[in-house]
Amino acid sequence: MMSGLPKGVLLESTIFSKLPSYSLGEKQKTSVLFRKRDGDNIHNQMRKKISVLTTGGDCPGLNAVVRAVTRTADRYGMEVLGCCEGFEGLLPPGNFLSLDRSATAGIMHLGGTILGTTNKGHFIAKIGAGDKAAIPQETIQKVRQTFDTCGLHALIIVGGDGSLTTGLQLFENGMPIVGVPKTIDNDLEATAITFGFDSAVACVVDAMDRLHTTATSHRRVMVLEVMGRHAGWIALYGGMAGGADVILIPEIPFDLDRVSETVRQRDKFGAKSTMVVVAEGARPKQGGQYLHTVMGGEYRLGGVGEVVGHEIANRTGKETRVCVLGHLQRGGAPTAVDRILGTRFGVHAVKLIHENKFGMMVSYADDCITEVPINEAVNKLRQVPPDCQIVQDARASEISFGD
Repeated sequence: MMSGLPKGVLLESTIFSKLPSYSLGEKQKTSVLFRKRDGDNIHNQMRKKISVLTTGGDCPGLNAVVRAVTRTADRYGMEVLGCCEGFEGLLPPGNFLSLDRSATAGIMHLGGTILGTTNKGHFIAKIGAGDKAAIPQETIQKVRQTFDTCGLHALIIVGGDGSLTTGLQLFENGMPIVGVPKTIDNDLEATAITFGFDSAVACVVDAMDRLHTTATSHRRVMVLEVMGRHAGWIALYGGMAGGADVILIPEIPFDLDRVSETVRQRDKFGAKSTMVVVAEGARPKQGGQYLHTVMGGEYRLGGVGEVVGHEIANRTGKETRVCVLGHLQRGGAPTAVDRILGTRFGVHAVKLIHENKFGMMVSYADDCITEVPINEAVNKLRQVPPDCQIVQDARASEISFGD
């Protein structure tokens, strides 16, 4: 760790003049994967260079951030290099795409990210809730080589908790980093909301609108499993907006007997269907979260929807169907809310670079865009308080949490 580096420190633009040189040499420098666009000239190449990367799971709104970063940087006289395929693009020889107004025109409405992303590779700094793994120094040195070779002044990292943990380690090793929060789970404590969340909720509501009609036609119980590993915000907001009768979230352990009793009571009073929304990280009172094995033997959260659906059918005799929404929540065009939020986050990230404020993450609080130290942003998950007002309102509207 670089000594004397307090949180949110103002780094000078000459920071890398104080670091050892990691030049790849003239021959290797020419191999940098930097795709120039028409109109590049010597003047452009002399402008201060910054880079932006998107990493971790994709979500709607990423392209709005990239577009805003590019336009705002141009106003400050900066050149923007898009780092492709997440952090992996930082490894020598480097994989960059020159970004300008032309390159980012017409991308705001697109889902995914034009830069590509990955949650695999050499930069895994978080391996679970609260668990961290240090990035090897060899990898960090390679990133320094790329910074030096490309003459990068700063790097904007658009990512979630794990990606920001990686960014924090790069910052602690002397690299000028600015973070932009990205997670559809909305589970970062240091910001009131993240882009992608509103789009995910809209996807859940659309699915529920469709499931309602088929469930009512057949007098069935429908169980919809949605994303939310450690926080139930998507299930809570999507369930409320979509007219759920039962919402199961990680923060409130459920009792299958209580869930089944809700179904029986609704049937007794003539309800034509029952809608159950369950977050993938929800767990019963007498057990842990449900996991399943994927290719390579890796364990992944999920499967709770099938368990809940099976138990409801067995305990009530009601015909039950299960739908796992999965990656539909990550895809598609962002909502207006996420386009605006992503744009504002991108603008503020470049402002922080202009002011030499590194080691900071853009944040949303009290209807304003502000910033917080990255080391505080990755300290704690933002979970649903079991007794918060929205949970109380949901209970008052006769939604059961199975507890």
